[in-house]
Amino acid sequence: MNATQEKLKEQVQQALVAAFGADLAGVDPILVPASNPKFGDYQANVALSLSKKLGKQPRAIAGAIALKLDVSEICEPPEIAGPGFINLKLKTAYLEAQLNAIQADPRLGVPAAKTPKREIVDFSSPNIAKEMHVGHLRSTIIGDSIARILEFQGQDVLRLNHVGDWGTQFGMLIAYLREVYPDALTTANALDIGDLVSLYRKAKLRFDTDEAFQETARQEVVRLQAGAEDTLHAWKLLCEQSRREFQVIYELLDIKLTERGESFYNPLLSGVVEDLDKSGLLVENQGAKCVFLEGFTNREGEPLPLIVQKSDGGYNYATTDLASLRYRIQQDQAKRIIYVTDAGQGNHFAQFFQVARKAGWIPDDVELVHVPFGLVLGEDGKKFKTRSGDTVRLRDLLDEAVSRAHTDLKTRLEKEERQETEEFINEVARVVGISAVKYADLSQNRTSNYIFSYDKMLDLKGNTAPYMLYVYARIYGISRKGDINFKELGNNAVLLQHETELALAKYLLQLDEVISSVEQDLLPNRLCEYLFELSQKFNQFYDRCPILQAEEPQRTSRLVLCDLTARTLKLGLSLLGIQVLERM
Repeated sequence: MNATQEKLKEQVQQALVAAFGADLAGVDPILVPASNPKFGDYQANVALSLSKKLGKQPRAIAGAIALKLDVSEICEPPEIAGPGFINLKLKTAYLEAQLNAIQADPRLGVPAAKTPKREIVDFSSPNIAKEMHVGHLRSTIIGDSIARILEFQGQDVLRLNHVGDWGTQFGMLIAYLREVYPDALTTANALDIGDLVSLYRKAKLRFDTDEAFQETARQEVVRLQAGAEDTLHAWKLLCEQSRREFQVIYELLDIKLTERGESFYNPLLSGVVEDLDKSGLLVENQGAKCVFLEGFTNREGEPLPLIVQKSDGGYNYATTDLASLRYRIQQDQAKRIIYVTDAGQGNHFAQFFQVARKAGWIPDDVELVHVPFGLVLGEDGKKFKTRSGDTVRLRDLLDEAVSRAHTDLKTRLEKEERQETEEFINEVARVVGISAVKYADLSQNRTSNYIFSYDKMLDLKGNTAPYMLYVYARIYGISRKGDINFKELGNNAVLLQHETELALAKYLLQLDEVISSVEQDLLPNRLCEYLFELSQKFNQFYDRCPILQAEEPQRTSRLVLCDLTARTLKLGLSLLGIQVLERM
């Protein structure tokens, strides 16, 4: 809730008590943004909910509250409408004062957390010896945006990359490479990542069909877990090679992460099983050690266990996740742990969260959050794949977006008969292409699937990154045309006269509310919706109000509105991981 709405809520609560007594202290005044701007900016709907309790008509209750309501510093006199709504319209002078107050504030009026808390965002999480593909896109982009928003709010954020760097797949791959490409186990970069992925597939096929090879692979896992020098050296080479490939993607996307793979928690796994045993939660089932869960059943309707140690003594994802959860609470001192993964893993998180709670490992002041997201679909509505049916490599997807942005820009420059350097064209294409991919993902409600379309995401019209980058560049076009340095405007009084100025001003002052809601609900699409609406309101203002040609003091006032809009767009887009451009 933004500062204005908070103040009005307090005033309505005080008026409610003054009109009807202390029994109503703490009653929610149901203060919400007005459903129709022509009736005002906010409406309090509390009168309707109190009619039965007070034995009065809602309009009479609303009238009594309005008589005691002092909002003269913020609003015009309250108006009663319909069956008992209290409509409140913000004063122009109040809006002007608010805008004047945030001009000098680099945070644009958004307060930082008074008591920062440790928050962990677990996202991206690719697997070693595999290339990052389209399936990693959403976790990486959504996780980064959530981390950026929490960091901006002043929280102490640890960005963790829980990479798959341990387990059976390594025994399988190392055993296969010993046979077909032993140099890869002793020499750095003997294979490129594409060849490594191809060999991994062949190793998997062999593992699934050859029992003797399965045993050889398992022995390699045992050697790895025991720290055998040659196997450990081979494992480190494979991890390092994959890590370099991941870093290329992370640099393209401007993503910062601390890697802490599954191997990090390996020494803690036996302790997890021992402690679950001590707490009386472990049950042996067909040789495996399990915890039976409430609310989870198999197809036959029987209770479904979470296996924490397999019958052969090995551990699995659940054991590692329980170990990592304990470490994050006990060692990292996290108060909120956020896991950004696809919705298909929802049951897994519900299960191991339940086990951790049953074991008493989750203090009351620690919050666990699974942030699920839907699938990326092709334009045929099916899982996004290449024409040959393969999973789309993330590097190829990003390169294609930049390439298309490059082509679009060159076409536009030819139409406009503009000459630009190749350096300029390449940089604009890079920013537009990467931003388009990020924004197309983040602007969807993350819980939904969405259709990946280069044409739609690169469109200069509509709710896209290029549209907003263009609005930002348009504002800087005004500064170039008028030879204006926004930083030198100083603290000049904003004067709001035209209806589009008022609409833009009101929207600029909602930034704190939007960021606060995303911090709580972890839905970045709300920030996208706000920035898109802000861009539209700026364009309406730009189309209807002369800026450089206006007389003073209106000219400077409108330049301040331009500057505040540009700064809000830049800040909001940066929280989505998107760069801005002063020229396109």
